[in-house]
Amino acid sequence: MSEVTAFILVKTTPEWLGLTVEQRVEAFTTEVLPVIESKVKGVRSRFFDTEFYSARVTDVWVWEAEDHHSYQLLIEALRETPFWDRYFEIVDLLVGVENAYATNYGLDTHASVNV
Repeated sequence: MSEVTAFILVKTTPEWLGLTVEQRVEAFTTEVLPVIESKVKGVRSRFFDTEFYSARVTDVWVWEAEDHHSYQLLIEALRETPFWDRYFEIVDLLVGVENAYATNYGLDTHASVNV
């Protein structure tokens, strides 16, 4: 289990939407990923499209970090790329620790359901 989970809610910018799909892939793989990979260890991510259901947030990027320091390094790395406020507007950062309440009180994790 990760120590920290962050939900980065973003909205695409006109600059990003003005790129072709091929240009977007190129920009992401050459301008964003190398910076993350060179500065951060102990994180993994998933990316969710939400523009079909929300006008305020077009995508949610979920990051799991093994500790708070890894998460902080991730955010610093992202801020050094055009991802941050050039290609995407950062709408909100929601950061949490899974089942922290139950863990802190020695309880079973009844709120996490897997049926």
